[in-house]
Amino acid sequence: MNALSFKNVGKIYRRSHLGKTTETVGLADLTLDVPRGEVFGLLGLNGSGKTTAIKLLMGLHLPTTGDVSVLDRTVPDIEALAKIGYAPEAAYLNKSLTGRETLRLFAALSRIPASEREARVKSILEKVGLSHALDKRLSEYSKGMLQRASLAQALIHDPELVIMDEPVTGLDPLAIKEMRALILWLKAKGKTVLFSSHDISEVERVCDRIGILNGGRLARVMTQDEWRGKTDALENAFAESVRRTDGVGPIKLD
Repeated sequence: MNALSFKNVGKIYRRSHLGKTTETVGLADLTLDVPRGEVFGLLGLNGSGKTTAIKLLMGLHLPTTGDVSVLDRTVPDIEALAKIGYAPEAAYLNKSLTGRETLRLFAALSRIPASEREARVKSILEKVGLSHALDKRLSEYSKGMLQRASLAQALIHDPELVIMDEPVTGLDPLAIKEMRALILWLKAKGKTVLFSSHDISEVERVCDRIGILNGGRLARVMTQDEWRGKTDALENAFAESVRRTDGVGPIKLD
C-alpha cells in the first residue's frame, strides 16, 4: 500500500496584473509512489517544486492536472488529511502561548480525548527535547526550539504520515543529529516520513529513497543501494540532474 501518490500531476500558477496573465510551472507531469513505512526525501534547488508537492499533499493547493492521493484517498479528503502530521519550514505558532498550551490546543483540535491530552502533551514534548520548556512562552524559544515545537504539534495526534519541510534548516550540529534520530524513530514505529531538504548529507543518512526535482519535474529517483558506501554518489547524481533557474552561473575555478 502507498502512503502517498502523485499521478501525472501538474500545477500551474496563474497571476494577472494590469490585464496581463503570466503562468509559472510549479510541477509538471509528476508521477511518484511512496509506500507506507518508507522515509523518502525530496531534493531540489529553490523553485524546483518541493514545497508545491507538499502543499498539494496537504490539500493547501489543488493540482491543475492529475491526481494526488494520501493513504489511498484522493486529496482533499478530511479523513486522510487527519492522519498527516505537517511540520512547515517556518513555525507558524502563537508565540504568546507556552509549549504546554500550544500542544494542548493542537491536541484539542485533533480531537484527542481530554483525559489523554496531558499525558500526550508531556510525552511528545519530552520526545522532541522540550520537557524543560513546557511552561515557557514560545516568544522565549530559540529558532531551534520553535522547530522542535512545530514538530511536536505535527506528532501530537500520532499521524500515519509525517511531512517535514526543510526540517534541519538553521539547526546546530547536535540538533541535526537529534532530528535524524527522531526520523529513524518514526520509521521504526512504522510511520511514513516525507521531507524536503537542501542537505544532501542528511538525506543520504536517513532516507530509503530520494527524488530529485528540477524545474517542477522529477529528474531522478534513487535507492540507498545507489549511494550507500559510494563516495559522493548522491551529490554527483544531484549535480547531474539539476540546473540553476535563478540566473546564477557556476563558480569559475580557472
